[in-house]
Amino acid sequence: MKKSLILILVCGIFVPQLSAQKLSLQDNNKVSSEVSKITEIVLPAPEMGGGMPLMEALAHRATNRRFLPESLSEAQLSNLLWAANGVNRTNLMKRTAPSARNAQEIDIYVCMENGVFFYDARKHKLTMVVDKDVRKDMSNQKFVPTAPVVLVFVADFTKMDGFSDEAKEFYSATDVGYVSQNVYLYCASSNLATVVCGSFNKDYLTQLLSVKESGKVLLIQPVGKMEE
Repeated sequence: MKKSLILILVCGIFVPQLSAQKLSLQDNNKVSSEVSKITEIVLPAPEMGGGMPLMEALAHRATNRRFLPESLSEAQLSNLLWAANGVNRTNLMKRTAPSARNAQEIDIYVCMENGVFFYDARKHKLTMVVDKDVRKDMSNQKFVPTAPVVLVFVADFTKMDGFSDEAKEFYSATDVGYVSQNVYLYCASSNLATVVCGSFNKDYLTQLLSVKESGKVLLIQPVGKMEE
């Protein structure tokens, strides 16, 4: 009887703590035994004030391939993704970066030490899609895996109804440039290092992210704290 009572009390304390961590750990309505594996990260609200004035950020915008091994804070990751292509007008669900016919076809995947995550801009959260570190496999450029965060920009052509194949290629290539430049400006404003890369293992990422014919992996962009 005493053992049963103790078990009930322990469960009553432990389960709410798991819930408070906001971890999505259910598989077929069963809680996974691997409670340490984070499959969802609810990001803090982005800081929409402060930072450098625009002209100063433009003056500091630069490519930098040297990163410190330190992870970005959750606040920095939140601000980075929101600046890149987050929702800045919630009533219209429109973004910080423009897109042709408001297709919003550019998706962002975030590659880190603990896995690959999809950025859900509307809910401002990350959902795991691959549970391993792929940074060393995505490029032959040695500096890529030294960055704590590598962004992968993917065009989802299923969001581009009414576009010709030629238009899908052209406008997605144009729109990803806006997103990448937003990343550059945020990094300039926050004293972070970044570099956009067109040379990477496209076939590997296409298969890893199950892109196939429904879209195209366009660019990758490592981000991290600047090595002084």
